[in-house]
Amino acid sequence: MQSRRLPTLEDVARMAGVSRATVSRVINGIRNVDPQLHQQVWTAVDQTGYVPNRMARSLVTRRTGTVALVVSDSETHDDDPFMSRFFSDPYFGRVVGGLMSVLRPLGVQLALQMVGADGHKRLVGDLRNGQADGAVVLSLPARDPLPGLLAASGIPAVLIGRPAEPVPISYVDLDNEAGAALAADRLALRGCRRPVMIAGPPDVPASVDRISGFRRAMARHGHAWIPQETGNFTQDSGERSMRALLAAHPGLDAVFVANDLMAVGALLVLQDAGRTVPDDVAVAGFDDSSAALSARPALTTVRHPLEDMSAEAARMLLSRLDDPDARVTSVIYEPTLVERQTA
Repeated sequence: MQSRRLPTLEDVARMAGVSRATVSRVINGIRNVDPQLHQQVWTAVDQTGYVPNRMARSLVTRRTGTVALVVSDSETHDDDPFMSRFFSDPYFGRVVGGLMSVLRPLGVQLALQMVGADGHKRLVGDLRNGQADGAVVLSLPARDPLPGLLAASGIPAVLIGRPAEPVPISYVDLDNEAGAALAADRLALRGCRRPVMIAGPPDVPASVDRISGFRRAMARHGHAWIPQETGNFTQDSGERSMRALLAAHPGLDAVFVANDLMAVGALLVLQDAGRTVPDDVAVAGFDDSSAALSARPALTTVRHPLEDMSAEAARMLLSRLDDPDARVTSVIYEPTLVERQTA
């Protein structure tokens, strides 16, 4: 019985209607190929069942064809289940989706690395030893050393979210202050006179910017002081914070919440307390995640274009892989307000 012949590079070229050299350039991650041809080649790879020889590719290009998505939290340790909330938080899936929209058509794989306080140096060592070609980093607390370690080691990396301290590393970010100001303007336009705020962790740069942006905008509307409780971006912390605010400030008529998951928790507490939204209390969130759409009523929120930002982070990293000596860069996205039923 004759065994079935394995598909070859020539089979892919014939199926795609391009030259063998073009197929080789696409599969090896060389990006001076028309995007339409990229798609034709990878469609032909799927149709023929061709499996690229990754070892041979790495010998030629000295690349693994893999990019690491690093979720870093210096507050915890590698044996802790510290990232469980990322799998339930829509934020994480949106980041992965944005990255893959750029990486998948190029045949680049994404490897998830979750790193606590015990693992930063080991991660840097693994990346230097070729575990991945570079990293896109979600760095959480302000004192996280990972961005500095990556920069000092010369490892190609891009952050999603600006570093809290000056570090020579490229990043994409949102103008979080401007986004919080949009929420403040919306609540003030509704005539709200006793606003409060549920903030995110005080050591996260995005959270700090949202706090200051909301306070500054509200000050322009004549509100010199905004009562505040602090959560950790989870629904449970939103519920706890809302209960505390209601107890201390029962006459509140507006709540700005620093992310949508906490806002969902706040809405549940307000409803349990017999407060109608938005008639008694107006609520504005931040992110425009799936949680905002599933909330009842649907949540007015600030749009955080994570998919676009993550896609740009992937493009920035690929460009740095092509030109390791290029200067570090930043791309800042502008927020928009999505008006729904809560404010």
